[in-house]
Amino acid sequence: MNYKNITVAGSGVLGSQIAYQTAFKGFPVTVYDINDEALDRAKDRIAKLMPRYQEDLGASMDEVEAGYGRITYHSDLTQAVAEADLVIEAVPEVVHIKEGFYKKLGKAAPDKTIFATNSSTMLPSQFAEATGRPAKFLALHFANEVWKNNTAEIMKHTGTDEQVFNDVIAFAKAIGMVALPLHKEQPGYILNSLLVPLLEVAQLLLVKEIADVETIDKTWMVGTKAPLGPFGILDVVGINTAYNIGQAKAQVTGDADFEKVAELLKNDYIDKGKLGRATGEGFYKYPNPTFAKPGFLES
Repeated sequence: MNYKNITVAGSGVLGSQIAYQTAFKGFPVTVYDINDEALDRAKDRIAKLMPRYQEDLGASMDEVEAGYGRITYHSDLTQAVAEADLVIEAVPEVVHIKEGFYKKLGKAAPDKTIFATNSSTMLPSQFAEATGRPAKFLALHFANEVWKNNTAEIMKHTGTDEQVFNDVIAFAKAIGMVALPLHKEQPGYILNSLLVPLLEVAQLLLVKEIADVETIDKTWMVGTKAPLGPFGILDVVGINTAYNIGQAKAQVTGDADFEKVAELLKNDYIDKGKLGRATGEGFYKYPNPTFAKPGFLES
């Protein structure tokens, strides 16, 4: 593995985390997004990660500031990838957005550049042709709060070059991840094959009015001793991501209940700016959500 310059395309919740984790581990990182407004939000989002690294990892002020200093920002794609050895794509979970991005990226990036998608629900084979370099394309999927939940699922498609696969595994380890190789394509990889059904069923229980958010979370937390319930997890993942996944599921299956889920997320949360933990409110209000208050699991 000889990666030196990394570009992260998409500066949302997870894209910002990937960028900062990579920079924190010593790599020069370029963050790309579609306009300067998005990049300004990214700078603020990344700055807010610094105290989390100090609190959770015991990092020094010098270390977190050095990581922040290794990041540059571009809204011009050609400039953003000019020196890139690896581009990690973290754009929205919408097929046509990803396809359009890869067609532009394939033309803009140098021949040497490897492409990796961080998609949590889509397969690399869906976009391999659009990249123009299928042998140099695969999936590299991170969990939210990457500095603590440091899984990296590396999944190849049938056309991925084996050396590229091995190099991305080595890169994942170099940025402090536990590398988890997947040798065949699997929708949802390992983590989301386990997690997404839980989150989907929780949302269906809500829209069917079986129980409210807190009762559903309390049931899971008491029954499994998990630190978060499904709606607490969704606040970490981000309501926009949950909406995109729910809307795609509704379109594919035609299931009216998933249409209700997407409608609920849009009308009651996204349209009101309640996008999850990153904005201070989603299903819960932060920094003091009710599920973290004394007695929540006992009453």
